[in-house]
Amino acid sequence: MLKSLSGRFLILTIIFVMLAEVLIFVPSVARFREDYLLSRLERAQIASLALLADDMIDDELEAELLRNAEVFNVVLRRDEMRQLVLSSPMPQPIDATFDLRNAGPFDLIGDAMRRLFDGEDRVIRVIGAPVLEAGLLIEITMQTAGLRAAMLDYGLTILWLSAVISAITASLLFVSVRGLLVRPIKGVVSYMKSYAAAPEDARRIIQPTASVTELREAEEALQSLQVELTASLKQKEHLAQLGGAVAKVSHDLRNILTSAQLFTDRIEMSEDPAVKRMAPKLVNSITRAVNLCESTLAFGKAEEPPPRLCHLTLSDIVSDVIESERLAVGEFDISFAEDIPTGLTVRADPEQLYRVIANLVRNARQAIVASTKPGEISVSAREADDAWFITVADTGPGLPPKAKEHLFTPFQGGTRKGGSGLGLAISAELVRGHGGMLELLATGESGTTFEICLPKGDVADS
Repeated sequence: MLKSLSGRFLILTIIFVMLAEVLIFVPSVARFREDYLLSRLERAQIASLALLADDMIDDELEAELLRNAEVFNVVLRRDEMRQLVLSSPMPQPIDATFDLRNAGPFDLIGDAMRRLFDGEDRVIRVIGAPVLEAGLLIEITMQTAGLRAAMLDYGLTILWLSAVISAITASLLFVSVRGLLVRPIKGVVSYMKSYAAAPEDARRIIQPTASVTELREAEEALQSLQVELTASLKQKEHLAQLGGAVAKVSHDLRNILTSAQLFTDRIEMSEDPAVKRMAPKLVNSITRAVNLCESTLAFGKAEEPPPRLCHLTLSDIVSDVIESERLAVGEFDISFAEDIPTGLTVRADPEQLYRVIANLVRNARQAIVASTKPGEISVSAREADDAWFITVADTGPGLPPKAKEHLFTPFQGGTRKGGSGLGLAISAELVRGHGGMLELLATGESGTTFEICLPKGDVADS
């Protein structure tokens, strides 16, 4: 129980209530002491009035008056004259004098605490103002044993009442906290445990019901987190299934492409000029497809192998990509432009860089075809001191809002209706493997521009 929230709250409540009662107890005891001394002054004044009324009283009556007032001596000052009205023998000398006429609250509290913790019986002198201004002052001497005993009785009563009040207050707060905080928190924990057991089950997602604002916000935040996590888990499950499917398809596709590769050997022997011109392109495309299938099978899942970096002529790869896309254009009015500096070489994996540029150019072509308007696709490059930059731009309709929001996210960043969104995700991953970055520079009604940044040198050289 002590480790629970409600149990600790109960203990803290008792401690704080007792602390508050202690802060009340100290001035209360000081006030009780003051009232006690004032009452003794009043009794002594009444006893002195009896003597003033009849100046001739015997010793026995005087002793009884002092005994009833619980004092040894009474001095009354009237008309600038100090008069010992009543007196009796004192058992010991006067230890201290207390003037109640001008005592401040802190003086009263300090005197009370010293008297409360001083167990020795002492004789003290107390000075005060007479009741109803019957004189200038009244002075008495008395023992402290009775005063201390009365203060202890009063203090114990206050402490007992404080304990009762603390227990009642703590119990009420304990019940309130359990109802308002602990029970809703336990409900949230129960939902979390249930969701952890089967996160793919949407029925286990928490439904906010708390009336307390902070708990409601916590439940809503947990609900949002669970919804996003469930969607992410489903997406990862689909990706895992896709990885297995890709491995199976790659296995069979590799066999098919291997057979097609054998046929291309005979096609290259044809005397037809058009066939001779297109045959190398076909052979290169089939070879790339076979290599991709083998890489996928080698890793057993849809992950990219590390790039094999080498220096290559960029214009050769760009020309291969554009030649392939020109064949796919057909009757659509799309023009292609190349602006690659002569002899520009970059350090990259040839196959992976081909796929990156091919994905970007293909997306541009498909966007222009979907718009049913003429367009242009251009590929340019420039060299800086620390990196190479390859730019692919088009005059298409621009990216849709959803594609911009999830640009490089698989299955969410599709740039056209019905697209899977894998092309940009794969391209970004391949460029990151080179230590570079694929970035969207601009998109809008006037077209879209992507830029590939390939760093020069190794990390150790930077």
